Amino acid sequence: MNASGTTLRPATAGDLDALNGVIERAVMTWDLPERVKRLSLPSYRYSPLDLDHLQVVVAEQAPYGIVGAAGWEPAAAGDAPTGQRALLLHGLYVDPAQQRRGIGTRLLQTAEQAARRASLDGLVVKAQRGAESFFIANGFVALPVDDAARDYPHRLWKPVGG
Repeated sequence: MNASGTTLRPATAGDLDALNGVIERAVMTWDLPERVKRLSLPSYRYSPLDLDHLQVVVAEQAPYGIVGAAGWEPAAAGDAPTGQRALLLHGLYVDPAQQRRGIGTRLLQTAEQAARRASLDGLVVKAQRGAESFFIANGFVALPVDDAARDYPHRLWKPVGG
């Protein structure tokens, strides 16, 4: 099945277990030591408080249920290129069994639409090293690391003018 059979909608507190299950399965595929993945996993999970402060969208697909999620909020000035206003994409996760079917791209397009509706200049993401190619294939460019102590090394930007 491709992304055309996928419904996107705002996440609710009732979605958190399934949504966090997708995140866990996705994180466990990252090219990192197992211990690092286990220790960092709690910081990637969403909580009811996150739903109060972030816009979180889930991708739902019958008969699987929730197969993906993305969350974003307005970016701090230091995260976007100088003079640009952006949404910070906190996370974009697709269940490994459902990847490469367009679900991540649909979630990303939804974030882009949110940035346009808010009259912002673009999206910024602090990607995992292994996810950079996905974002670059979807029009993002790497931002320079001006201060290695401050700047995340895999920070990417996409203008959404429009």
